[in-house]
Amino acid sequence: QNRRNQQLTAALGMSHAIEVIHASFEDVPRPDGCYDAVWSQDAFLHSGARRRVLAEVERVLRPGGSLIFTDPMQADDCPEGVLGSILERIHLSDLGSFAWYREEARKLGFVEVRTIVLTEQLVRHYSRVREELASRYDAMVRLSHKDYVDRMLTGLSHWIDGGKRGHLAWGILHFRAP
Repeated sequence: QNRRNQQLTAALGMSHAIEVIHASFEDVPRPDGCYDAVWSQDAFLHSGARRRVLAEVERVLRPGGSLIFTDPMQADDCPEGVLGSILERIHLSDLGSFAWYREEARKLGFVEVRTIVLTEQLVRHYSRVREELASRYDAMVRLSHKDYVDRMLTGLSHWIDGGKRGHLAWGILHFRAP
């Protein structure tokens, strides 16, 4: 993905303004205050150390810089224990939520600029991905492995079910660095 992003950035003539790096978002190999903006799309959930990720973002942003991100999350009022099948699949013990991200960002000195809740898009997206994967099942099995494709289909069903039950959330969050 990073290589493709670098190619697309170059093709648009934006390499001077956009830096795509391959690194851990828990330990970004860049100096303090070196970026005007950090954008993340549906990635923070994959870290078991999301507080560390946010602290690292705060470290690399210039004062007043923007953190803009999307992330599949648990709903603020998600009952305890209902996301087990989702968490097991992605090897995590929990997910962030809108309230969790707001509180952690506040602790780091970030100011919330805007949050757009688009939770209905989560079910639509995962349903569409599952439909595409199922419709191309044989080709996907040839490219990877039957067990992997079957686990993906099952996992996507859990995300869809969690979204329909109101246990999941998704949206765009924009914070300004201190």
